[in-house]
Amino acid sequence: MKKKIDVIYIDPPYNTGAQNWKYNNKYVDSNHNYPHSRWIQMMSSRLEVAKNLLKDDGVLICAIDENELNRLGLLLESIFREYKIHPIAIVHNPRGKQGKNFKYTHEYAYFCIPKNISDEEDNKEPKIMGDIKIDDEDIEWRSIRDAGTESDRTDAKNCFYPIIVKNEKIINFGEVLPLNKKPKTQTEKKGDEYYIWPIDTSGNEKKWTYARQTIESIKNLLRVKKTKNGYNIEKKKEYKTHKSVWTGPTVFDHDTIKELRFDTEKIFSKKKDINEIKKSINEKFKNLLSVKARYDASEYGTKINQKLVSNTNFPFPKSVYTVYDCIYPIVKNKKDAIILDFFAGSGTTGHAVSLMNKNDGGERQFILCTNNESNDAENENKIAIDECYPKIKSIIEGNKKLPEITGIKSNLKYYQIEHQSSEFTDSNKLKIFNNALDMILLKENTFDKILDEKNIKIYKNSKNFYTFIVKDELEIEKIKKIIPKYTGKIKIYVFSIGNDNYEDVFYAYKDVETTTFSQEIINTYRNLFND
Repeated sequence: MKKKIDVIYIDPPYNTGAQNWKYNNKYVDSNHNYPHSRWIQMMSSRLEVAKNLLKDDGVLICAIDENELNRLGLLLESIFREYKIHPIAIVHNPRGKQGKNFKYTHEYAYFCIPKNISDEEDNKEPKIMGDIKIDDEDIEWRSIRDAGTESDRTDAKNCFYPIIVKNEKIINFGEVLPLNKKPKTQTEKKGDEYYIWPIDTSGNEKKWTYARQTIESIKNLLRVKKTKNGYNIEKKKEYKTHKSVWTGPTVFDHDTIKELRFDTEKIFSKKKDINEIKKSINEKFKNLLSVKARYDASEYGTKINQKLVSNTNFPFPKSVYTVYDCIYPIVKNKKDAIILDFFAGSGTTGHAVSLMNKNDGGERQFILCTNNESNDAENENKIAIDECYPKIKSIIEGNKKLPEITGIKSNLKYYQIEHQSSEFTDSNKLKIFNNALDMILLKENTFDKILDEKNIKIYKNSKNFYTFIVKDELEIEKIKKIIPKYTGKIKIYVFSIGNDNYEDVFYAYKDVETTTFSQEIINTYRNLFND
């Protein structure tokens, strides 16, 4: 999966000093001599691997609280040197978590966004975070006549031209007026058309904020505004960029909205004074509005888990909307994106990605990896089999208590991973190859079996991509005869005791790629065992 992942979202253990995470199978508590060092060591090796999995424009998002915020920031800076790193505060507990001196209402998420390597001089980061759509009633309209510094006509010659209006609608754009010519007034009437110039109320010649060669591309965002002395041209702002502190807008379910409308109409019908109306609304809805913030981990994390998974004891799951809003701006226009979470916990990342697909018809995939330990020393629930898997299954099959955010039809592959012997004999190499079949199919996204023989297996996907598994080199001649039967791209995995990939054997075949998977797996195992 090297360079195949669009977004990695992780929510690692927070190292609070409580017995809720292990290093080398031992809990690390607050009395340990090197609690931070152990945590950093645990994270460092994982982040190194994570970086290699990301695409060139891939983004890593890592949730964290105040206990390891600073150390995580330094660690990310040392590993993700080609990335801009942004710490974002997210209000996930409006009521506050009791501390000795402060009530913590927020936690953090680090966004690691790749810099634009092609622009070495400025070292800028590309535009990866999609902007937020503004509700219609909150859209801002601003004049496109420049009023800042360097806003005069002479500062940009291509920005002084007329915008032609008829019946209070823009119908065309005139040509740039030479400097030696001047319009008579800000709004010139010519027949039933008006020519609007960027001239301020004092008669000073200014400029439009858009050059003549670009103004037509934003015509659909412009409107004509009648003024005392003529007309002004305004542009609407439909989107806004993300702030560094996320409070989360209030979320209402269907019944709450009906109740809100009924009670609000009743308040407006009985009261006329605006201050009385405001007071009545605040009294009626203050509890509702303060408790149901979108990122509230209790409302949209714990309570959702309790409805999806019977007897759940998973501690502190994220609000599904926190994870959704972190990931979606990055993959909004990538409807086939792959999202990885290797601290999957209760599976909230999978839920969030499923909701994205439901909302916009996407086909994004998520990969969730988690251990299967108990949630804590006193809880017998296993994270993978008792929390994560049942939750994702419930999201797919549907839950009567949460019909709006479940019943999202998807395909789910569930794997349990075992350790293979670290003695790399020829027989063990073959075992690794045989046991790696599911990993190969996952990597290539080919699950439809179309040929199943002892030493040859062929799988395909809906995009006419084929994966050939060849367990015996003696079958290569047979494979050469099979290839012409299929139209589409083919990738052939051949088991090899050595490191042969048989490129020379298949070089004459178009759209055929070969690899020897056994050596890649062996190298990975060696790295794991040497860690």
